[in-house]
Amino acid sequence: MSGSPNNLGAFRIKGAGRLTPARTARFTFDGKSYTAMEGDTVASALLAHGVHLVGRSFKYHRPRGILSAGPEEPNALLDVARDSARRQPNVRATVQEVFDGAKIASQNRWPSLAFDVGAVNNLLSPFFAAGFYYKTFMWPREAWSKLYEPIIRRAAGLGVAPKEEDPDHYANRFAHCDVLIAGAGVAGLTAALSAAATGAQVILVDEQPEVGGALHFDASTSIDGQNGYDWAQATAAKLAAMPNVRILTRTTVFGYYNHGFLGLAERVTDHLARPGRDLPRERLWQVRAKRVILATGAIERHMVFANNDRPGIMLASAARTFLNHHGVTVGRKVGVYTAHDSAYEAAFDLKRAGVTIAAIVDSRAKPGEAVAAEAKRLGIEVLTGHAVLDTSGRLRISSMKVARIGSTDSRKIAVDALIVSAGWTPSVHLFSQSRGKLRYDEANQRFLPDIYAQDCVSVGACNGTDEIAALIDEAAAAGGGTVAMGGESKFAWTGGMIGAAEGAGADTTVKAFVDFQHDVTAKDIRLAVREGMHSIEHIKRFTTNGMASDQGKLSNMHGLAIAAEMLDRPLPTVGLTTFRAPYTPVTYGTLVSHSRGDLFDPARQTPMHALQAAAGAAFEDVGNWKRAWYFPRRGEDMAAAVNRECRTVREVAGVFDASTLGKIEVVGPDAAKFLNLLYTNAWDTLKPGKSRYGIMTREDGFVYDDGVVGQLAEDRFHVTTTTGGAPRVLHHMEDYLQTEFPDLKVWLTSTTEQWAVIAVQGPKAREIIAPLVEGLDLSNEAFPHMSVAECSVMGVPARLFRMSFTGELGFEVNVPADYGAAVWTAIRERTEALGGCLYGTEAMHVLRAEKGYIIVGQDTDGTVTPDDAGLGWAVSKKKTDFVGIRGLKRPDLMRDGRKQLVGLLTNRPSDVLEEGAQIVADPNQPKPMTMLGHVTSAYWSENCGRSIAMALVAGGRARIGQTLYVPMQDRTIAVEVTDTVFFDKEGGRIHG
Repeated sequence: MSGSPNNLGAFRIKGAGRLTPARTARFTFDGKSYTAMEGDTVASALLAHGVHLVGRSFKYHRPRGILSAGPEEPNALLDVARDSARRQPNVRATVQEVFDGAKIASQNRWPSLAFDVGAVNNLLSPFFAAGFYYKTFMWPREAWSKLYEPIIRRAAGLGVAPKEEDPDHYANRFAHCDVLIAGAGVAGLTAALSAAATGAQVILVDEQPEVGGALHFDASTSIDGQNGYDWAQATAAKLAAMPNVRILTRTTVFGYYNHGFLGLAERVTDHLARPGRDLPRERLWQVRAKRVILATGAIERHMVFANNDRPGIMLASAARTFLNHHGVTVGRKVGVYTAHDSAYEAAFDLKRAGVTIAAIVDSRAKPGEAVAAEAKRLGIEVLTGHAVLDTSGRLRISSMKVARIGSTDSRKIAVDALIVSAGWTPSVHLFSQSRGKLRYDEANQRFLPDIYAQDCVSVGACNGTDEIAALIDEAAAAGGGTVAMGGESKFAWTGGMIGAAEGAGADTTVKAFVDFQHDVTAKDIRLAVREGMHSIEHIKRFTTNGMASDQGKLSNMHGLAIAAEMLDRPLPTVGLTTFRAPYTPVTYGTLVSHSRGDLFDPARQTPMHALQAAAGAAFEDVGNWKRAWYFPRRGEDMAAAVNRECRTVREVAGVFDASTLGKIEVVGPDAAKFLNLLYTNAWDTLKPGKSRYGIMTREDGFVYDDGVVGQLAEDRFHVTTTTGGAPRVLHHMEDYLQTEFPDLKVWLTSTTEQWAVIAVQGPKAREIIAPLVEGLDLSNEAFPHMSVAECSVMGVPARLFRMSFTGELGFEVNVPADYGAAVWTAIRERTEALGGCLYGTEAMHVLRAEKGYIIVGQDTDGTVTPDDAGLGWAVSKKKTDFVGIRGLKRPDLMRDGRKQLVGLLTNRPSDVLEEGAQIVADPNQPKPMTMLGHVTSAYWSENCGRSIAMALVAGGRARIGQTLYVPMQDRTIAVEVTDTVFFDKEGGRIHG
């Protein structure tokens, strides 16, 4: 073996790999400085310097090394930093590319990686068997919060989350394509060539820095007469030159959702030493594809045997990747333990590079003839029908204990690395996420795609297609075009074994790991079955097998096989755990993208916001909106300001910004019919120029939203919703229009932001707006309560509603948002000249409560019917159908004793109840008390000269006149049950 200069690592093989020695990068690992080649991953760079120990396991703190060379890595999770502010924990060393100046640290150890105090857990492991937490922390009961929980919380987690604010920025892109191809190996590239030839818009995605897939490690494949890897790079260049193809490398398809929607995470600058300020760190792609081609390949399985987790033990494909792509050998004397021919190819590559192969231990009785012959030719000892019983070594493997299966005689073979392979598991994760159904291939012990739920197709190794020629034909057909090329490969995916292979005579008290990250052993799986877990989903949760950040890519199949063996049942009948998104971990930054800081929950402001701020308004958050809460004058606190505003509205008039109300334009010849189906009351009897209050229920019959609907023409309605309900009501309407009533000719348009709405309420409201309104008679006779008309206000096109949420004479002026400030200013000047004022949401709440008007979401709680809210009159008795009609007819929703909305008056007028307070019939009853309901709204009413409240009370209307009680922390308040109207019970003021 010919080594490279020491500064690049003693295990770097001169002339091997595809990296350029002249292009280097410096980095540190746990404070020690190393040199890497540009293109190295952290894993390959550390291995080049002989560093195998990179971390400690989660539960037992056992020494752990690099196991794989790809995204399935469970062990080598590191902390990667650029500077003090740019640090990310739990980065997979096998994925992270080295960049100059990288500061890399191991995790889950103290005080150092080589000497970790937490390793005492390994000695105590008999007490930490699977499911121990379900049993250990149950006694004594009172010790949970004081003793167990603080300890568990301190011990939980991998890595340390940064405390500093993330200085990087992230991006988001939306894209549409005809074909999205996940995976750019031979199958993916072939499918892309085929699809691109048809003129389709193609997006080709691969998580590695370069295309090629398995060609990174497989040097035996040739395509179209050239080396497979070289063919892949040339093909990528050809595709990149096509205007209808987009290639995204360093990008992972992490989620496959309904209707061809996929989530992609692109690592844009994580590999750069000095990324430009204008570049995002990562980019989220949200792609809608007509068709998806899955070419995601296969994941190599490890072997399960005693102490199979020592540093220096890794997958055979990983050893080939590090050698053939990075030019790094994993050791000088390497052992091989396998149940599949592919590990032989790794041994051959290492042998030809000058590495000593101590022995190939094959659990099968007979390997493939070709590999057996080549092993003999190269002088490699092959032990068929043998098993590795155990390994030795403290911080790195130093030997393996080998015996013939069924024999008690063993031998010890010295090694400094051990590569393993139990065959290959097709990567069906995305297929499973798409809701496709799998079938079990008994001959090769693997699950393969079977029944598709979406327009997608699996090709290549992920579909169980093993031969290169068949793979090319299959991928070309999936692309829809034609590709004329051939290929040859010695590599075979078929076969292998799953389950435990401890071997005869193995000490089963020693740990044989199935899930490396969560320290789940074969013994744990067997214990779970003995404890009564017969479903793989139960076994998964009892043991946590497959629940780590690697999502069981290596462990799921082994766990399933061991469980099936214990249950003595065919493997498919035990079940298969569900593969969920994300395929690999995705950072919060990628998902959040621009939605951080001020953009995390963007504040929405009405067109009159600045004018209200200048008027001294205090604002409150209502959903995303900033709404004027109250307008304090000098010397006034909130209570004094609200009392003045309420009194002024009743005596003179007030101006209120109602722009935040949801507004939806419902247009079309079937608009009235559509509203009839969505609301409880009738709309076909409404006439243009009139409005009506409407209640919307869900299918279960409970109140969903309310608002006033104005009819502007036979085929046009202006629908208002609650401020917080606007988006969900529009979604609700669109959902039913598209799925239940697609035959109706109706169009829905959100117009919330189009109209600025100025509510003028009070006895002098008509006098205030009359001079500003053009072309409309505002008299009671010509424009009565609940009228609507299109007109002009100050020369601006407007929609004027005669309506009220205060019980006073009221108008709502709707003008285009751009003119809102000007019209507001004019109305405010006239109002204040007549002695009126501006008022905010708090006064609005008090005024509406005085009249018993409800607010959906405050006086309702998702279990309230229209009748419960005192709005039974708004449910049509003549309609045969509307959303919620069947729910309202359920016996439980019609029974006596349901909670109903009533009013409450405290015995002491000055007592203001707390909203949410519980109500009881007898304050002296023993605990737990029987609660009759709760207070929904409670205020001091200046106009009533006392406190008022509304509440949902069991059998509420039948209790009117009774005395109930509201227990508070320091006292109990007696209340009288009343109706919900506290002011102007006759309702004459609303008609002016």
